[in-house]
Amino acid sequence: MLVHRNVFTLWLLLLPHASGSAVRFKLFGRQSNPVPQEGDVRLFGGGAADGRVEIYHDGTWGTVCDDGWDMAEAQVVCRQLGFPRANSVVIGKNYGKAPGPIWLDDLKCEGTEKYLSTCAFTNWGATDCSHKEDVGVLCETSSANVTKVDYLYSLDHSLSLSDERGQMFDSGNSCDFFISVRSVTGNTQEDGFPEVVNVTVCAHKLILSQFPLFNASEGISGITVDVVQSCQPHFSSFIRYIYTRKVDVNFSSVQCLHWLAYTFGVKQLMEDTGRLFSKIIPEDASFHTQVSLYEYAAETQDWVLQENCIQYLAWNYPNLTSSPAWTQLSVELLRSLLLRSDLVVPDEYFVLQTVESWITEKGNSTSLETQADLLSHIRFPMIPAESLYDLESNSSLYSTHRSMYRENVLKAFQFNVLLFSNLVSNPKFNREDDDYRPRIYTAEPWSAALVRLQTGYRYRNHRNQYNQYDQYNPINTNLNTPVHNSLIFKSNKIRWEANVFNNQQECSNRGVRCESFPSARLTPQNSFSQWSNILFRNRLLLMCQGKYIFQVQDFKDNMAVNGTQVLAYPCPDDQYSYRFVVRPEYV
Repeated sequence: MLVHRNVFTLWLLLLPHASGSAVRFKLFGRQSNPVPQEGDVRLFGGGAADGRVEIYHDGTWGTVCDDGWDMAEAQVVCRQLGFPRANSVVIGKNYGKAPGPIWLDDLKCEGTEKYLSTCAFTNWGATDCSHKEDVGVLCETSSANVTKVDYLYSLDHSLSLSDERGQMFDSGNSCDFFISVRSVTGNTQEDGFPEVVNVTVCAHKLILSQFPLFNASEGISGITVDVVQSCQPHFSSFIRYIYTRKVDVNFSSVQCLHWLAYTFGVKQLMEDTGRLFSKIIPEDASFHTQVSLYEYAAETQDWVLQENCIQYLAWNYPNLTSSPAWTQLSVELLRSLLLRSDLVVPDEYFVLQTVESWITEKGNSTSLETQADLLSHIRFPMIPAESLYDLESNSSLYSTHRSMYRENVLKAFQFNVLLFSNLVSNPKFNREDDDYRPRIYTAEPWSAALVRLQTGYRYRNHRNQYNQYDQYNPINTNLNTPVHNSLIFKSNKIRWEANVFNNQQECSNRGVRCESFPSARLTPQNSFSQWSNILFRNRLLLMCQGKYIFQVQDFKDNMAVNGTQVLAYPCPDDQYSYRFVVRPEYV
């Protein structure tokens, strides 16, 4: 007896983003497969960016004959799928059984067409080919600066007898629990019903009983699981992991395994596959991947994955606000970003401007209460004083939320012109309030950058002027900051020296102990002991290829350390630069 079990379906598409980086996940957490449209194309039976070319016509997916195919046709297919370009045409490769018709033959494309169906061909279904002549393509998934390899990661949570249990699963001997894995292909049968492919996996109740969501209890002989077709090949690997606690994961399988682990309560697999998403998070300059992953993590309650997404978005907030995904952010995600002190922004006025633009773009879809809630997370005392003076005339929402703006601007002015000790007597003042804590502000004069080159480093100041440094000497630059960013301290300056050490000799020459190379140091050059109530929580930003921040480090005893143990994102070829940020805070 097979007992049907309703399981959420997941649609996984690995597509590159518009700017040409490696992969983009298009995620739909609890939705069924999107309905294909006439003329849609897909790649079937391969990896993330290769496979048999199939086109949708008259309610059925069909293939394309390889007669006359060259790179012009391949370019059209890859471009229609969203890839930047084609790598090659694949002839004669077995991508598995092709049950549909051969829709196209003798195709002639210029290579500039947006859709394969607009190229010249005789007629739909007119062909003298067999399925052995179905054509495949390999699409380009990344720019020259990003790796093209779909790396394999081995997860090993194995216990004793893992190999023996693996052999037990592989043999199928004495299995007593049948899992029917059902997938809709997207084709329509002659009777008008969707075509469904079934694969049966035979397992052992005793093994699956560790996870109650399989319902492998006495009297139940099996279940049916609905998955999208792209996940069907990975289901057996998922069940085998339950036996062995070992599995090889790549970018083509990671979300299927993560979703299956979530669905059946396999917590450790879910956590570790969730961490692997960090490898692809930076690769979508449109930010649709990061936002979709955040929403997917919320649905699957993977809080580690959700935090990784928010962290990346916070570190790269200016890029996010200028991306196509900005106006699609949910209120919950925007609020989560505004709560963070590791938001990397030019200054707090920039945060206010972007939130106002988001609210304005949303129009009437955002209630006044929601608007006020979002604006309440702006840290008005951290807004530069010169921007406060012009806020009423420059703000697009000032008149709508006049009383709230006035109250917060007054609080900001008080903070700018009074000593912290004088504010303590104010009953409205709470020294623990986040409003008085800085984020990571990169505008002048609070930061300086050192750009890493093959021959060493160079200093880039705020006027984009460069000074070249020899790779064999310590790299350094100076910056001058006020003791604090409130107006009362504007004339009290601290001079800082920023260094990057490339080897032990450079460290020894400066009397510095370096744990690894390169090492970064940020040191005050004059005393600020008279301001004992100000603490500097400085940060080092590591920017990859000038495109995105992939790690943020603290300073301990003036040396940069990854003290928060936050996750670092990949940076191909270690092409990164440093930005030193001074962060004074009242304590």
